[in-house]
Amino acid sequence: MNKVTLVGRLTKDPELILAKGTGMAICKFTIAVNRRFKKEGQPEADFLPVTVFGKQAEATADYMRKGSQV
Repeated sequence: MNKVTLVGRLTKDPELILAKGTGMAICKFTIAVNRRFKKEGQPEADFLPVTVFGKQAEATADYMRKGSQV
């Protein structure tokens, strides 16, 4: 199994939705991660979509806002 640790900032407020039927919390957001090495003509950041489930989704929606570092 591979493990990846990303540190970036939220590009907009997280979106919390509840799954139909089960009621499980789902939180979707995008983070901007700065590139370590920059090449000429390349963007300086990568934008990665993230989905979080359950209690972590609820905590993310409650405490994180646009610009928060995650």
